[in-house]
Amino acid sequence: MTDWNTAVCEANGIAIHYTRTGGNKPPLILLHGLMMNGLCWSGLARMLENDYDVIMPDARGHGQSSVPDYGYRYEDQANDIAGLIKVLRLPPPLLLGHSMGGMTAAVVASRKPNLLRGLLLADPTFLSSKVQREVQDSNVADQHRKVLTMSLDEVVADARIRHPNRSAETLELFARARLQTSMNAFDVLTPPNPDYKQVVSEIDIPSLLLFADKGIVSAGVAEELQRLNPVLQAKQIRQAGHALHVDQPERFAAVVKSFLRSLLGTGIKL
Repeated sequence: MTDWNTAVCEANGIAIHYTRTGGNKPPLILLHGLMMNGLCWSGLARMLENDYDVIMPDARGHGQSSVPDYGYRYEDQANDIAGLIKVLRLPPPLLLGHSMGGMTAAVVASRKPNLLRGLLLADPTFLSSKVQREVQDSNVADQHRKVLTMSLDEVVADARIRHPNRSAETLELFARARLQTSMNAFDVLTPPNPDYKQVVSEIDIPSLLLFADKGIVSAGVAEELQRLNPVLQAKQIRQAGHALHVDQPERFAAVVKSFLRSLLGTGIKL
């Protein structure tokens, strides 16, 4: 990680902090989920940095990016990423998003397809209207408010109890990200989300949906989305929950690498 660069760019009216592995390689942007930040992708980035210029932004209200008073809808976050791509003058990048970042990535692809080369969605927040209301009415925001009163060591210790198989580095990265997440960021949980079926049906670039056997997107939903959009591929990561890239990092990376190679071909640079 010592060779990675960090910087801030001004886009869409905010300051977006990002970490970048660099190099004259195809750009790959990784979008994190709620209560995470760009560095939560460190494990995957290490496995991809030899072949890709991996760019890991902090979403608004997360990490070291701006914390505006409002503007946390998926449309706002999609505009942040479109702005980042333009400010960094990237050739059409590959875009991978998890959870909240997955929905953001899908919105970018559906509304600004010319910006992207390919799309990967890792258990995105494709929720029914009923589940959206249940999430908003849950105590997830109140739990986070309590976490913000805790020390880093306390957050790490609590996470170690819940996730005993995760590495010390992963536990600390996620704990730091949690403590850097503003309460404002939870506005993204306010319904309605974009209609994910409509969003997916409008995507016309090569796309891969990765879903777990214990995540948000079920096999049935994945099949339905493939019927709606023939360019969408789908792959299940077994023995994984919503954090499928953390639960099965090697398996997840292998699927991602295979899809990216299929898009770019051996030795092809964008």
